[in-house]
Amino acid sequence: MPGRTLPTIPTSDVESHNNSKSCYVTIGTKVFDITDFLEDHPGGGDLILDYGGKDVGEIMGDEISHTHSESAYDILDERLVGFVAREKIMNIATEIDGADNIVPLPPNAQGMKELEKRGAANGVATQPVYATTGMSSAEDLSKETDFNTDYQTHKFLDLNRPLLMQIWNGGFSKEFYLEQVHRPRHYKGGNSAPLFGNFLEPLSLTPWWAIPLVWMPPVAYLTATAYSNIGSAFETALYWFTGLAVWTIIEYGLHRFLFHADKYLPDNRVGLTLHFLLHGIHHYLPMDKYRLVMPPTLFAVLAAPFWRVAHIIFFHNWYAALAGYCGGIFGYIIYDMTHYFLHHRNLPAYYRGLKKYHLQHHFADYENGFGVSNRFWDRVFGTELPSPPPPKVIKTT
Repeated sequence: MPGRTLPTIPTSDVESHNNSKSCYVTIGTKVFDITDFLEDHPGGGDLILDYGGKDVGEIMGDEISHTHSESAYDILDERLVGFVAREKIMNIATEIDGADNIVPLPPNAQGMKELEKRGAANGVATQPVYATTGMSSAEDLSKETDFNTDYQTHKFLDLNRPLLMQIWNGGFSKEFYLEQVHRPRHYKGGNSAPLFGNFLEPLSLTPWWAIPLVWMPPVAYLTATAYSNIGSAFETALYWFTGLAVWTIIEYGLHRFLFHADKYLPDNRVGLTLHFLLHGIHHYLPMDKYRLVMPPTLFAVLAAPFWRVAHIIFFHNWYAALAGYCGGIFGYIIYDMTHYFLHHRNLPAYYRGLKKYHLQHHFADYENGFGVSNRFWDRVFGTELPSPPPPKVIKTT
């Protein structure tokens, strides 16, 4: 199932959310649920309730009444719950052929042109927003997070402080943790957020080049050892490339069933903390360039069982298993380097498509799209992400 985008909410529903138990406001076509902000509003909650279910764009922009800072709009953006098609937009939609170009919102490029022509485009959202992540596009992954606003809004993690003990001591439910950890944040300046906050911090940071530096020498040496004992370059290559092919399904399986074992996590701090260390931190801070590849010590632990797998597949010859295992480890090297480059490099045409695909897994639908170095097993097992809608080209006047 593709990632769900935020809904178009009927006007009557928006207007009914006008009390302290449930308060919506709108700006243009965007609907914000500000119920939990009522008590924190500097002017008091009653002032907001006067505008419950109504558009606040004009009053927020009124410098005579009160100038609202950029952070005020950031607070609203964090509480976006859907879109509303006001009467003028609905009238236009019913008057033209192709109402589905306009509603449900946001409109496509053709619908937007129609709204512009009729003077109704002001304030209309132009991109869908994905419900699980609160994002519209890959570009959103690199927008810096306001630490204070984010913490006040979501009551999850304070990016000013080390993250690990916040997870351990936070008392979060599994449902709340999974909801928050899959809403990406971006640390200031593209740096790495503190995880341990002590002498262990460097152990959590791995540059991409450490992967080939650590693993290529043993792969080359052990491949040569396998070849010298097998005695046939063709046979050695056959075993080696078979191991490489096996790695592709291991990559898919690890990502889907271990890294994203969300439904099977125990609802306690041990399970949530392990999930965060293994993969949750990557979805929480997906553009952190020093937490994109696996620390060598962690991969050594995960790779150990697959030595036994290699011997099960190539049971007839110890050196055939060695060659196959080396091919698999090389597959891992390619996977981890590919993962880094998909997040942080301009790439040739094939990899540009793969980059869009993988970043879509982060900003749109983390429950699908588990292939990183390729999409093959996503296609086989029905977890391939659909192509995102084309960008909306909006005519400016």
